[in-house]
Amino acid sequence: MRHRVLVLGSSGRMGREVVQAVTEAPDMELVGGCGRGDDLEDCIHRTRPTVLVDFTSPQVVLDHIYTGIRHGVPLVVGTTGLSQGDLDDVDRAARERGVGILVAPNFSLGAIMMMKCAQLAARHFPHVEIIELHHDGKKDAPSGTAIRTAELIAQAREKAPEPAEEMELINGARGGAYMGVRIHSVRLPGLVAHQEVIMGLPGETLRIRHDSTDRRSFMPGVLLGIRRVHEWTGVVYGLDRLLFPDA
Repeated sequence: MRHRVLVLGSSGRMGREVVQAVTEAPDMELVGGCGRGDDLEDCIHRTRPTVLVDFTSPQVVLDHIYTGIRHGVPLVVGTTGLSQGDLDDVDRAARERGVGILVAPNFSLGAIMMMKCAQLAARHFPHVEIIELHHDGKKDAPSGTAIRTAELIAQAREKAPEPAEEMELINGARGGAYMGVRIHSVRLPGLVAHQEVIMGLPGETLRIRHDSTDRRSFMPGVLLGIRRVHEWTGVVYGLDRLLFPDA
């Protein structure tokens, strides 16, 4: 099967990498790119894609998804910032139209392994905090990867430890709490995408860290999503669902 790919956000940092990766893939054809100010309806009519890949922004991604659904075109979505309510609504609409959608907070295979290791370890290390670090152009915090990691940890452990009595001298110093997991976000120039999961028991700590130092690290996962998104209808959330289908 030859995949005809239209990249949304093609002029952005991730979009440019997707364009190159798709161009180099022997089973794919880059039929076009759609950037800020372009009309997506027109792009779809002109290029007749079989897959849309979206790396845009939280402000426009929902409009793009629903446009793709109306045209019956499957989507691979790397844009973060979608709420659970958004995902539920999109899932219903996609199922009604018979369209498959992959929404993944992280397409790095190493990051998926990091999250899986954290999920396994959480059964025995219930005390967990997450530090996620990204470039200063990332708008949302915490990252989708950190949120997904916290969800996997919460699924794995029997219950969250009772929080200790604390006094924050500066508001937010202890990070944000999500599903019983503290998440700390760092935004600095020079970073790409990094995450460390720190787990503690009396007398020992376990650190699980992943670093993406180049956006090329996300491309094998994006290409996998393009190749597989025709296999289902509705929303599949997380690349781990493809790598660990029986988990």
